[in-house]
Amino acid sequence: MTRQTLVSIGVLAAAAAVVVCSAGTAAAQGDYVAPRTEYGHPDLQGFWTNQTYTPLERPRDVDKAFYTEEEAAAIWQGRASRESSLTTPGTIPDVHYDFTQFGLDRSQSTMTSNLRTSLIVDPPSGRLPPVTAEGQRRAAERRAAREARGGQYDRAENLPLGARCIITGSAGPPMLNAGYNANFHIVQGRDHVMILLEQLHNARIIPVDDRPRPPEATRQWMGVPRGRWEGDTLVVETTNINGKNPFRGSSDRMRVVERFTRVADDDILYTFTVEDPATWARPWTAEMPMKRSRGPLFEHACHEGNYGLFNILAGARAEEARAAAEQQQQD
Repeated sequence: MTRQTLVSIGVLAAAAAVVVCSAGTAAAQGDYVAPRTEYGHPDLQGFWTNQTYTPLERPRDVDKAFYTEEEAAAIWQGRASRESSLTTPGTIPDVHYDFTQFGLDRSQSTMTSNLRTSLIVDPPSGRLPPVTAEGQRRAAERRAAREARGGQYDRAENLPLGARCIITGSAGPPMLNAGYNANFHIVQGRDHVMILLEQLHNARIIPVDDRPRPPEATRQWMGVPRGRWEGDTLVVETTNINGKNPFRGSSDRMRVVERFTRVADDDILYTFTVEDPATWARPWTAEMPMKRSRGPLFEHACHEGNYGLFNILAGARAEEARAAAEQQQQD
């Protein structure tokens, strides 16, 4: 039996499992009693993943909130088949390899896809609200500043922070699927909850006591979080973001409210609401499941053996040299 066939079978099985899991989770959410820590709080501890095929925004050609079971199975099978397909050496697809060929297959049983057509549940369109005039102006200024420095590939400082191994968008808030290394380790104490991300090993330290927020001038890459328990749900409100790692063009005024609810032994329901009047015309909300995974987290040595940044810059210099040589020949 070929690897392609195995993947297809695995995805169809995963699709059926997710459908059952989705129905079970919906039923369990009302009567499930989460285990408690020694401090009496719902126990969220352990290793979790938010790996998913469900996009943040609903595709333009889809006009409903949920796929049928058959539609979902076909979509996941198609994506898994493309991810597992081998490429021809020396071609562009071969250079832009899929991580699934190296043991990171998103068709595994830990995949958290459900029947939703988007993670966004509000607005009902499943898409981000319109960007404000201020948000459009800020995005244009960012593009102009990058072009004034020679474009994205002219120097290291122009490339995204993730490519420079500083911080990724999946660090949050909000915490979205990173595409690979999409695993988390949650540890709880009496007064704090720690969420360690496998990708770049960013750690979120969330106080759950009554300590005040620091002054507005105190700003951090992942903002300043403050947590509280509302029944069985951990609610985390984050402000004081420095704006240097914008989420979909967000500003330093972004406020994110996250909710973590243990709805089954192997499931956490993660929802978040983003409010940023400097970027979007209205707040918006998304929902995604987090599935229990096996630990431990592995070292994500982003810089070690990473020739990507060097090769990008070397390619830019080579293009400049070629253009200069062609110009010299014309002269």
